Amino acid sequence: MIKVLVVDDSAVVRQILAKEISKAADIDVVATAPDPYIAREKILRLQPDVMTLDIEMPRMDGITFLRKIMTYHPVPTIVVSSLTPKGGAMAMEALDIGAIDVICKPGAAYTVGDITSVLIDQIRAAARVNFVRIRTLHKELSSRPPSRMALAKTTNKMLAIGASTGGTMAIEALLKEMPKNGPGIVVVQHMPEKFTRSFAERLDMLCEIHVKEASDGDGVTPGTALIAPGNYHTVVRRSGARYYVNIKSGPPVHHQRPAVEVLFNSVARYVGANAVGIILTGMGADGASGLLAMREAGAHTIAQDQRTSVVWGMPGEAVKLGAAEETLPLQQIAARAVALAQES
Repeated sequence: MIKVLVVDDSAVVRQILAKEISKAADIDVVATAPDPYIAREKILRLQPDVMTLDIEMPRMDGITFLRKIMTYHPVPTIVVSSLTPKGGAMAMEALDIGAIDVICKPGAAYTVGDITSVLIDQIRAAARVNFVRIRTLHKELSSRPPSRMALAKTTNKMLAIGASTGGTMAIEALLKEMPKNGPGIVVVQHMPEKFTRSFAERLDMLCEIHVKEASDGDGVTPGTALIAPGNYHTVVRRSGARYYVNIKSGPPVHHQRPAVEVLFNSVARYVGANAVGIILTGMGADGASGLLAMREAGAHTIAQDQRTSVVWGMPGEAVKLGAAEETLPLQQIAARAVALAQES
């Protein structure tokens, strides 16, 4: 049984989350807490396996609390944040500190039903994470000096990247290695709207390449990474020699919008052998069959290995399907992708 602590200053949210999470037969909400002070006492007394945490709270904000907990008594944490620009920025900071994933609170944009199944899956994934190993990897990646890779000439190849749980850390590590004249990149990371913009803005400050949240019609150009906006699918199209993205609505795929599957299938159709597909850490199977379609269309395909993945769900499914030509540790993927992009 997975023991969960729900921390939120809203009594209504605490009640809703505890009620919905408890419907899962393998999850027990052992307690709720209205603020970090009470949460700390319950963590020490009840030893929860997973904590859900609001980050905009009185007395002590969730970011300060998370920093303290990760230092003195680490607990796998899923951030449950309001869907605001401020909430998005704070969520990115929480992920950087060590939160496993982020989900938006139920409200006008996302109903209780929208988030419940995803949150339950995230709790199950968080409970299975080797937290000590992942935190060690995070520190290792954060301390690595940036690569000085550069392409001898501009490439017309494209990188298509998909990730979910743990993906923000993996994508950051990968994009920080990309040279200014590197291949154009399109990324799907499972994340709510507004959070993806904060994610893109943060990466743009950290990377040599330009990183932005994708807009409809944006070209896929060397030295730029486009992050699929939350709550919309992103597909790649071709017009002559030019690749560009379409941002569209549509039903969720694998319970996700944006879905990696949608991106990878479009890349298989319109880019083919000019693409390199990369599937990173994440729960579920989103993107696995799309990566297989890319490989069958002539693209090079890479899956992150189990040791460096927070959750080896998506890459593991890709490996089972035979979709991945190579399975590599996260630290080696950027250099390999750049090398593949230079091949004729």
